Amino acid sequence: MSLLHHDFRPTAQQLRIRSERVFAEFVCNREIALQSARHLRTFDFMLRQYELVERVKEYDPDADEAALNRAYVYTVQKHGSQKRASGDPYFSHPIEVAGLMTDLQLDEQTIITALLHDTVEDTLVTIEEIEEFFGADVARLVDGVTKLSKIEAMPENERAAENLRKFLLAMSEDIRVLLVKLADRLHNMRTLHFIKKPEKRQRIARETMDIYAPLAERIGMYEYMREMQALAFEQLEPEAFTTITKRLEQLRSHDGGQVDAIALKVKQVLAEAGLKVEVSGREKHPYSIWKKMAERHVSFEQVTDIMAFRVICESEADCYAAMGILHTTWQFLPGRFKDYISTPKSNGYRSLHTSLMYENSMRVEVQIRTRDMHSRNEFGLAAHWAYKQSDEADGEVAWLRDLIEIVDASHDAEELLEHTRMAIYQDRIFAFTPKGALFQLPKGATSVDFAFAVHTDLGAQTVGAKINGRHMPLRTALNNGDVVEIIKGKQAEPRLSWLGFVVTGKARAAIRRAVRLKERAEVADIGSKLFGEIASKVPARIGKKAIRDAIGRLDLDGPEDLMFAIGAAKLTDREVMEALVPGCTAEFEDDGEWSKRDKVISIRGLTPGVAFELADCCHPVPGDRIVGLRRKGETVLVHSIDCLELANGIDTDWLDLSWGKRSQGAVGRLRVTLYDRTGTLAEMAGIFAQNKTNVTSLNQVQLDHPFTTYEIDAEVQDLAHLTRILSALRASDAVAQAERI
Repeated sequence: MSLLHHDFRPTAQQLRIRSERVFAEFVCNREIALQSARHLRTFDFMLRQYELVERVKEYDPDADEAALNRAYVYTVQKHGSQKRASGDPYFSHPIEVAGLMTDLQLDEQTIITALLHDTVEDTLVTIEEIEEFFGADVARLVDGVTKLSKIEAMPENERAAENLRKFLLAMSEDIRVLLVKLADRLHNMRTLHFIKKPEKRQRIARETMDIYAPLAERIGMYEYMREMQALAFEQLEPEAFTTITKRLEQLRSHDGGQVDAIALKVKQVLAEAGLKVEVSGREKHPYSIWKKMAERHVSFEQVTDIMAFRVICESEADCYAAMGILHTTWQFLPGRFKDYISTPKSNGYRSLHTSLMYENSMRVEVQIRTRDMHSRNEFGLAAHWAYKQSDEADGEVAWLRDLIEIVDASHDAEELLEHTRMAIYQDRIFAFTPKGALFQLPKGATSVDFAFAVHTDLGAQTVGAKINGRHMPLRTALNNGDVVEIIKGKQAEPRLSWLGFVVTGKARAAIRRAVRLKERAEVADIGSKLFGEIASKVPARIGKKAIRDAIGRLDLDGPEDLMFAIGAAKLTDREVMEALVPGCTAEFEDDGEWSKRDKVISIRGLTPGVAFELADCCHPVPGDRIVGLRRKGETVLVHSIDCLELANGIDTDWLDLSWGKRSQGAVGRLRVTLYDRTGTLAEMAGIFAQNKTNVTSLNQVQLDHPFTTYEIDAEVQDLAHLTRILSALRASDAVAQAERI
């Protein structure tokens, strides 16, 4: 029987003796095993197998020792001789990550996941093998944490977005995925300085600052957040980090133990009032100081609240009593008091914050909390195993559901990263529904943001809002404590103009998605009109079955996709006709109707057989004065005589050209600006259809409420035909402006 299926029940003392021998048995090769065991002994810094098991058993006596032992030995064996950038054996990384998980007193499945989290990515191990040896739950967690190798081949933004997309989906199912991932990133940041390439260090640090530190903050793991920010700041702003660190060292050497003296004074004042407290003081981290300098546009010397103090009380009542005593002993700064005990942050953070003017006009920040609050504030959800407490977890990680909505609504990598960063990393305010439900939003949030926070459907149907009982514009920024009543309409829909003032990622993603769906519907409407013309060319009556068969031949999902593909010029007339009635376009081959442009258009002035193309820069059509540019070995490019690109043709041969008799099917390019109203795109499509014009390309190039601008390529017979189309467009109430490019 394989050692993987043995039931280990050794004592801690036996484990100390047998740890290397267990590894040897697992490898099943005595010579290799002895070498590996000797290798292990040289790394005294690494958490040993028996030490890891002892740590888990201290807080979870019922933990499965056998499974923990199997996982430890498995990761050592599978990573084998792999090295990290520091030169340490690679398996030291997952073992240290597992150690971080024991510090949070997490369950054995999470510890095992930490041990195995890199085996699938960096070794030949499969998820199926993990499931066979360690069970389905561990396999699911490992799969959620694993960084897929395909992501590394993507461009940086797409890679980061895809990584984040998979990560958010996985952690929404089990918060332990996030806990392991954060510990993995924290340990990687601690060893980041070993990576030789500065650009790689910068990329990892930026990703940590933008994504992982904010995620740690959102679940209340402030200890992880602060360390990740400090390590990333050192890489991203090395000069600022060095300068601030040196200034702090200078202050430390000259303050004569001032931090300890202030902490002692605060404790004495509170003790004299009968409160039993613990008081500690510290300097703020370099990144925190740098952030204040940047936000306030001040120098280091002008940052007055460099010192922060923490008061640990025995009860909530003592917290408020301590705050009152401190406020009567020293002057407090108005506007700097925050009560996160009665109104906790969305991540469960609870504390009283205040700033005092200490002796000699020194500003100091004071945080007051109970011991339980302190434990929860430093390690958030992990501190109380919130993933096992469904009611508590549901309330505190509800923002994860918003992130999943953002994942679904985001159109591309840029949108996903933008919306997600907005959702996870902004200062918060509190607002209430008329029934008293509390919602936390970023500073600057509006009634529209509030509506989407309550429910996506409510946001989509918003037509107005009352703030504290008064009708206010939707773009009005909310303040702490506002009561917001949303007025909705059944026929309402999100407006593009809202993007000018909403600040939440959820609202922006939902609005953009709704606008895209609306535009898709209008393009599909264009396709429906064009489909009628195409179907009229087919030598058969087109019914539902023919359309259904055509959709299958074109590998589309349904009629709407077919109409959209036609309206967006993703399918040619011939492709649609062939899909409807295979072989029906053969009769058109002889007269050249389906031939390439250089066979449809005839040009005088060219040597017979010489290839030419109509230039994309000016899109000449029959009726324009034209000239040809020819470089040796290249196709002749036909330009309109007033094309600006002709200035770049000094080193080419110029040919005096004119249109031949068979000149139809040329493409004219138009820029059309429509009013942003329902049906305007369809009305424009009708104008092209009435003028018997095939639209070959339709691109939205600008959104500027209340206008939407498109660039359109349309097949025309000649300049007169193009002029008639422009005149019809300009006469339409749907069109604000139309011009030829």
